Amino acid sequence: MDVTDIMDMLPHRYPLLLVDRVLECDGSERIVALKNVTATEPVFQGHFPGNPVMPGVYQLEAMAQVAGILLNQRTARPGGIAYFLAVDKARFRRVLVPGDQLIITVKMLKMRATMCRVSGTIEVDGKVACEAEMMFGRKE
Repeated sequence: MDVTDIMDMLPHRYPLLLVDRVLECDGSERIVALKNVTATEPVFQGHFPGNPVMPGVYQLEAMAQVAGILLNQRTARPGGIAYFLAVDKARFRRVLVPGDQLIITVKMLKMRATMCRVSGTIEVDGKVACEAEMMFGRKE
């Protein structure tokens, strides 16, 4: 999926659309996506001027958006909104900066009716930079 396909799947738009491309998706259990971190992103004007660092909440949001694509694929509801309910076991293992290419992998752990639990990782250069478990709910 390219960015136009992603925009059909998610309600997010610039500057908060944090997924550039979907590399793999089995449609129900696993998805792998890409985010290129660029120096021109608005968040770097304030975090931190002269030393741009991608905030942890943006890393979690990128994983959440990838999970939203997987959930929409699984339920065949493009454009549906998955609301964040919980974040557990979040770990930030390295600083992310402009020039990094994030490989975001999300795996479905459990799905029930309108709720699901996923695990996600962000890798840069083959090394884990961030990982977390997240829970989402959907309005039906």
